[in-house]
Amino acid sequence: MSLPETDAVGTTTAAHAKSRPQAAPSPLDGDPSLIGVPTFIVGSIALGLTLVGYVPAGTAGAPLAVILAATALGQLIAAVWAAALGQSAVAAIFGVFTGFWLSYAVLVLGLLHGWFGITADTATRSQALFLISWLATIVLLTVSTLRLPAAFTVLFTLIDLALALVLSATLDGSVTLQKAGGYTVFAFVAVGFYLFVHVTSLATGGRGLPLGRPAVG
Repeated sequence: MSLPETDAVGTTTAAHAKSRPQAAPSPLDGDPSLIGVPTFIVGSIALGLTLVGYVPAGTAGAPLAVILAATALGQLIAAVWAAALGQSAVAAIFGVFTGFWLSYAVLVLGLLHGWFGITADTATRSQALFLISWLATIVLLTVSTLRLPAAFTVLFTLIDLALALVLSATLDGSVTLQKAGGYTVFAFVAVGFYLFVHVTSLATGGRGLPLGRPAVG
């Protein structure tokens, strides 16, 4: 093959490459955590403020507007988005927390309006049932994060501690333990802030933040 022929082949190949249509980005591309993490944070802040007594006693329904309209909905959107991307573990986590926040809202509404046949003398045990069930489930999720960067394990461990403190406060009627649970909520909110800065940095072309080594390799 002579040099002119080689040039002609190269030119033709380049022309075909330029004319080949580029794959359009999928509308599902991206990181579901960009919705899941901040909506989790806002509901947690509302819950924490309620636990530490920012609103008067007896106003357990105060955080429900945020929890229902922002947090539960945001977790659901993030779970569906993650599932569509094939991110099974992420979808599972956001899906579980969708259930947590929705069931919390339903429980509070049920107690306030006398739903489900929960009487005043069984209200404490009903709340404890809710907390025990979710504490066991979140502990299971915590174990599953041991192969993830340490920041995620710290986050879930703090959620476990907050649930355990609120459970103890519910059974003992302790305002001190309830406030301790609220402050623990603020502790895992701080970790959530850190994780949101991390995912936002990655989404905007940055390097992200160090998240620590997994507990289990």
